[in-house]
Amino acid sequence: MRLAKVPREEAEEWRLRISALDALRRDARICEEGGWVLIPLRDDRVERIERLGLPIIEGDARPRAAYVAPYDQVAAKLDLPPYLRGYLPKHWELLGDVLVLRIPNELAGIRGKVAEAYAIVLGARTVCQEVGVIGGVHREPKMEVIWGDGTETVHRENGILYKLDVVKVMFSSGNVPEKKRMSELDCRGEVVVDMFAGIGYFTLPLAVHAQARRVVACEINPVAFEYLVENVRLNRVEHQVKPVLGDNRSLPGRGCADRVVMGYVGTTHQFLTKALDLVKVGGVIHYHETCPVDEWPERPIARIGAAARGRDWEIRYKGEVKSFAPSISHYVLDVQVLS
Repeated sequence: MRLAKVPREEAEEWRLRISALDALRRDARICEEGGWVLIPLRDDRVERIERLGLPIIEGDARPRAAYVAPYDQVAAKLDLPPYLRGYLPKHWELLGDVLVLRIPNELAGIRGKVAEAYAIVLGARTVCQEVGVIGGVHREPKMEVIWGDGTETVHRENGILYKLDVVKVMFSSGNVPEKKRMSELDCRGEVVVDMFAGIGYFTLPLAVHAQARRVVACEINPVAFEYLVENVRLNRVEHQVKPVLGDNRSLPGRGCADRVVMGYVGTTHQFLTKALDLVKVGGVIHYHETCPVDEWPERPIARIGAAARGRDWEIRYKGEVKSFAPSISHYVLDVQVLS
């Protein structure tokens, strides 16, 4: 069995991070050995965990005999014939007490029963079905409620509270490792501009954990902006975070930010010129882009070079945030501007 070896004092954070990546092997027990905690991994997710920089060892772990996977619990409740059981969703997103599922057409006739079974097993109040992809400038999800009532919830992640309405604003649990990385930065004394703040995905980790002195959090979607303001209050960082409603290209100031976060994908490169205007010499831009795997990292690096207009810069970090589509991934580059 493959085991991630993590320091005891960081074990709970790593367990949550590995679980969010659907890499935790749930039929085996987490154990301790010589001051380390050993977390059992799914064989098909080991490579993704290795990319996080964790040491991976071979070893044994005691089985969790009483554990029954949620998928199996749902299947037992529904008592489906074998040809239908295979269509039950194996992946889901639980945001607070709202569950997001993708139920295939083969189960459309019993969609409500399937949703109710998952809700009971996972402790959800409401179940929503994704009916399209997030799109548009406002990054609005395409959801419909298929069981339960009420889509506003409070989701807790890495010690931070995110209030949101699942059918009105997006929330990607796949970004957990990158949000965790942002939370581990030392931003004391820094002014940070979050150009695409949403409901506070990166703003809040930077304020709560990284202790940025000031975060200017810009969001163009008025609904997401309302939740951003509420989440700043919920996490008690009003003295650090300044929410701004509007287009980030209208933000005033030049060379005013120690750090600029561009946590957006699709057309992020179109905003690089503004990010370079905002960042001071020596500052860092966290640039996100969806990119074909075979064009990484050459394409985003070329786009940064074109936007820099002769300014000196260098890459401080390159990483994959998550898989986005077949042969396409969501990547991030930390770019330090030197002149």
